[in-house]
Amino acid sequence: MDKKLPLNFELIPTGAWNFNLRTQLPKKAWDILRQIAYQKADYKCSICKCNPKRLEAHEVWDFNKETKVQKLIDIKALCHNCHSVVHINRTILIGKEDRAIAHFKKVNKVDYSAFITALKDANEKNLELSTVDEWSLDLSYLQEI
Repeated sequence: MDKKLPLNFELIPTGAWNFNLRTQLPKKAWDILRQIAYQKADYKCSICKCNPKRLEAHEVWDFNKETKVQKLIDIKALCHNCHSVVHINRTILIGKEDRAIAHFKKVNKVDYSAFITALKDANEKNLELSTVDEWSLDLSYLQEI
């Protein structure tokens, strides 16, 4: 896909499946981080800009295959619909893809073929990154908050 889409997939390589901040940090610390993300986004979804009753915190990671470093680069406030798209493979596994596909198309102003192309591209990138068995963590982003 040539153009950068506002809403896209962020697939996690298999070697990084066992780590996320929400489960690794004490609940109080995670609550502080997600509240900072919500405040930074003015309590709206960072992607579609809707004002939902409930926001979800999404960790944004950069994966460097050469250095095998998984670097936290942001924590974003997302609505449930955008978060379902970002984690599309999980959404498909639980059988909720129809709503996610519709949301992807609406936010990005694209058709179904653009969805399929973007998903194919994301899965190819994920397959390549999944050749790394174990990632080193870089959580330096947390020092900037």
